[in-house]
Formats: sequence, structure tokens, C-alpha cells
Amino acid sequence: MASRYWVVSLPVQNSASTLWNSLQDQISKHSFDTPLYRFNIPNLRVGTLDSLLALSDDLLKSNSFIEGVSHKIRRQIEELERVSGMESNALTVDGVPIDSYLTRFVWDEAKFPTMSPLREIVDGIHTQVAKIEDDLKVRVAEYNNVRGQLNAINRKQSGSLAVRDVSNLVKPEDIITSEHLVTLLAIVPKYAQKDWLSSYETLTSYVVPRSSKKLYEDNEYALYTVTLFGRVADNFRTSARERGFQIRDFEYSPEAQESRKQELEKLIQDQDSLRSSLLQWCYASYGEVFSSWMHFCAVRVFSESILRYGLPPSFLACVLAPSVKGEKKVRFILEGLCDSTNSTYWKTDDESGAMAGLGGDADAHPYVSFTINIA
Repeated sequence: MASRYWVVSLPVQNSASTLWNSLQDQISKHSFDTPLYRFNIPNLRVGTLDSLLALSDDLLKSNSFIEGVSHKIRRQIEELERVSGMESNALTVDGVPIDSYLTRFVWDEAKFPTMSPLREIVDGIHTQVAKIEDDLKVRVAEYNNVRGQLNAINRKQSGSLAVRDVSNLVKPEDIITSEHLVTLLAIVPKYAQKDWLSSYETLTSYVVPRSSKKLYEDNEYALYTVTLFGRVADNFRTSARERGFQIRDFEYSPEAQESRKQELEKLIQDQDSLRSSLLQWCYASYGEVFSSWMHFCAVRVFSESILRYGLPPSFLACVLAPSVKGEKKVRFILEGLCDSTNSTYWKTDDESGAMAGLGGDADAHPYVSFTINIA
């Protein structure tokens, strides 16, 4: 599938079928690897010249917005598929792959009645896409909120011992709690473990001899228990801090452990559920935005062709996907099928493309040409 397409319209001198045959013939002879398709635009309501000129000013801005939203949803899909470990699914419009939808475009009369003014169609598309973008923001924020909570818990459970939650590292039998005795947890730098073991009994009086036991070790710290009389706990903390040991109070609570476990499980379920529903919503919404974008492009080609070639509408619209190497050749072919005087007029400005096309997003050509980047 190509990721970049040209939508062009050529002025019809005699008949559209003759021009189409000539274009097919030229492409097959000189650029056979360039896919070429008719882009079927119905007879839309022209309106007045003033309304077309006013609309033309807004078309480029609206196109950038719609294209931006489509890419935003596409990036979100890619991110969700990557996080889920899924293979990328082909993006579709109602089950039709997007490249096929573009190259075999059919106007949806039920959704966009051709008798509606062009301004009404364009504004309707812009409003619909803006609503989808707002919905995307809300859904992504909800998903990221749960994801953020889960990441915060995971950081607490998997970070350095200096900052992490140690409750899942301590078993009930590691803690002694009685009327007089308490067990404290000490976070000891790895390099200072010998110092800890040789000094903890003397940091204050009433420390239970040989009560310190190592429970866990990471790359930087080790977690030790120490049992002592409760009345000297404050003195012990102070002395330990002076020696570079971090003392943690800890009270073993099966209820709190269970509550934390349930909270984690619920967040994981919520994240999976939100990710799945967001992904499905993105698939459907991308199809909606892409379909609206293609109808917008049809309006754009139609209005710019009227402004370029005049009335009554007489132009051939088509879609091409030239390779980067073949671009110049295809441009030459397209130009050759335009009226030669017209071509000269469009090339007079220094051959530099300084005359912007009416759409404003392309170099000057003697025909209407827009680029569609679908990836």
C-alpha cells in the first residue's frame, strides 16, 4: 500500500473518456509502475463564484485539521497495538481497506447530499471530525489516568529499596510485635552491610542480639529486620540515621496487603478494558475520519477545478501513487495533457512554482493537484 497519493484534476478539452484513455496510455508507456485510478466526483452544487472563492480560502486550513486528526488517531492505534503486543491490523472504512476506499472512491449521497451547498458539506465534515477529536482526548485521558496510577504502583513495587513499597517483601514471621518488643526495617547500602551487622546491636541499648535478618537485596540496598524494645526505637532511628542507615516503621497487616492486591488487580483489569475499548473506538473512528476526509478532498478538487477551469464543470479527476523517482516523469505527462498555452502561463513565474496553486499546498501546476499522506 502506498502512503502518499496525488489527487489531480485535468481540464477536459473534448471528452473525459478520451482524456482518460490518453492518460492511461501515457502512464503505461512512460511510468508503468505508477498506479492510476479514476476519482469519481459527482455533480456538486456550484453556488456563486464569491462563495467558491471564500470557500477556497478555508479549504487548506480545514484539510490540515482533518489530516492532523486522522494521523493522531492512527498514531494512537499504533501505540495501543504495540503496548498490547498485537500485529498491526489493516485500517479500514466499513471493512474496506483505506487504500481501496481512496482508489475506488464512491460518494456517499445519504451522508452528504449532493444538493447541499459546498460550504454546508465542508462545515459538516469539520464539525464531525472536531467532535471525534474531542472524544479522542477524553478517552485517551481516561486511559492514561488508569495507566498512570498503575505505573505509580509498579514504580513503588519495583524501584530501589530506598523508595519502594516493601510490604510485599515482608512475611508475617519476619515481624515480632509484643507489649515491649517491636521489629523495625532497615534499608542498608550494599557496601555497608558488614558495618550494619557489626554495629546494629550497639546503636542503642535494649537491641535483641542477633535479631537482624536480611530479607531482600537489590543493586544498591539490602533490607534487614531488627528487633528491639519499643521504648528505645526513637534512639535507635537517630543513631542509625547518623550511620547512614534508613529505618522504616512497618506494621504487618494482612487486610492492607489484600486491599493493595485487589486495588492492583482492579487497575490492571481497568487498564486492559479501557485499552481494548479505546482501540476498537479508534479503529471505527479512523474509518469515519478517513471517509469524511476523502469526501472533503472531493469537494476540494471540485471547487478548485471550477475556479481553475471555469464553468460548466469539465474536468477529469484521478488518483495516482507515483514513486519518488517517477514523480518528475508523471508531472511531465500530466502537464502534457493540459492545454499548452495554459501550461506556459503557469510556468512563466520563473519556473520556480512561486505561483501557489489555488489550494496553496502545492507547487504551481497547470492542473489541480493535492497530495494525500495517509501514513
